[in-house]
Amino acid sequence: MLTQGEILEIFKKTGALLSGHFLLTSGLHSPAYFQCAKVLQYPKYAQQLCGRLAEGFGDRRIELVIAPAIGGIVVACEVGRALDVRTIFAEREAGRMTLRRGFEIFPGEKALVVEDVITTGGSVQEVIEAVEANGGEIVGVGCLVDRSGGKARFNVPLDSLAQMEVVTYQPQQCPLCAKGIELAKPGSRKSSY
Repeated sequence: MLTQGEILEIFKKTGALLSGHFLLTSGLHSPAYFQCAKVLQYPKYAQQLCGRLAEGFGDRRIELVIAPAIGGIVVACEVGRALDVRTIFAEREAGRMTLRRGFEIFPGEKALVVEDVITTGGSVQEVIEAVEANGGEIVGVGCLVDRSGGKARFNVPLDSLAQMEVVTYQPQQCPLCAKGIELAKPGSRKSSY
């Protein structure tokens, strides 16, 4: 079993843990960023990390794994493979997470929501709402990295491989902006800044 230190070392070794000045999906600014795509590009690490995440949910009779696009898609596929269940993803449409591409959730289907990194939990909460609106039952949330410092809360258990409280700033109070450090937006959601 991997320790949190070993997991973070894998992130550092693959260039997935970045330092600088970043615009997060939540709109907050941060001096640190987890670019999970950098670690998930290596099948060995994707299988190892997501398999470990799946272990925490093996006893919950999960029938479906779902993730918010785009960051959670690889995580969902690997967790779904480890649990041997159907895997889908939700996408933004008109500003909200929704099911597209013919994906459906069957009434009463037990679903696990997974994500690469959780900061505020907003995208995961939107996926939870989409699953429930389509008749599914959420049995848990899993992520590779919980960078909320335990602040992200859901009405179901949350399991993560690594927990870190990374400093975040409101844009108007960001000391990195005040120093004139260039703002990077490495995530998947388009935003103007």
